[in-house]
Amino acid sequence: MSEPRSKQKLKLLYLQRILLEQTDEDHKLSGPELIAKLEQYGVSAERKTIYDDIASLIEAGLDIEIDRQGHSNVYYVASRLFQEEELYVLADAVASSKFLTQKKSNELIKKLQQLTSRYAAQHLRRTVYVGNRTKTYNETIYYVTNAIHEAINTNRRITFKYTEYDLTKQRRYRHGGELYTVSPYYLIWENECYYLVCYCNKHEKVCRYRVDRMAEVEVTDQKRRELTLDEEGLAKSLRATYNMYGGQEASVVLEMAEKLVNVVIDRYGESVRINPIGDGKFTVRLDVQISPTFWGWLFQFGSEAKVIAPEQVVNEAKSKLAEMQQMYREPRQGEY
Repeated sequence: MSEPRSKQKLKLLYLQRILLEQTDEDHKLSGPELIAKLEQYGVSAERKTIYDDIASLIEAGLDIEIDRQGHSNVYYVASRLFQEEELYVLADAVASSKFLTQKKSNELIKKLQQLTSRYAAQHLRRTVYVGNRTKTYNETIYYVTNAIHEAINTNRRITFKYTEYDLTKQRRYRHGGELYTVSPYYLIWENECYYLVCYCNKHEKVCRYRVDRMAEVEVTDQKRRELTLDEEGLAKSLRATYNMYGGQEASVVLEMAEKLVNVVIDRYGESVRINPIGDGKFTVRLDVQISPTFWGWLFQFGSEAKVIAPEQVVNEAKSKLAEMQQMYREPRQGEY
């Protein structure tokens, strides 16, 4: 088969590519322009065949609009799988994502650009400023999350080594490169990071690990350990923000300044019950785990938020604040 005839068989595919890449509502191509662009692919065409090819593409589901410019028809792709605004949101999320390296962010945005016209694609590389945000160092994050999903879907255990930084800011293996064996159950996206909730053989309990700190992840042939009902409940609770570091479960009542209503609803949803008590304050009852994450969230509001029940949690808050106060009373050691 000759090369020209072979390319003729690809004419519809080339025509579709031209329309998808080079047309939109503000950029339309006439029949002669489409013929000229097909010639760049080594494909010849005539007006009548172009009309028939456009009709075939429309029948196949491509949303092609036909307008008039002067005495000629012009063609463009009116809609795609993603609207431009949706691609902007995805591109901004990719650019600002902490768990993606800069290289991976750039690669993903290039792929997103292929989902729209070349004109709209230029705008997807907008500069996104994310204050005080660092990008992850783990270049293999894609493969790690893929391996974890595979293990969860096939009911198998995984092994990995866990990393951390030392005081010289060097990344090193925890426990000298000890191999962890876990039964994975949930992947959580929280605070710009992926977390894995799993049953850990070493600790003999349900744990959570930062995915970007996992290295040398391997899916094993061993089946996952079945969780007890209590362990399953704990694993599900670890999916919540304030449960990430564990702690005693408690139903607490907070007294907060009125301006913090949005903060509470953003974190706990619209189902929380807000009880106005006057003087620009309200109370709210929340089910949380009393963990470092919870105290960090609460104490950031200073005098505008406090625990008022139950008494043991109030006393724990007082104790923690006293510890911090005492720490600042102690004399400094050495020079800084």
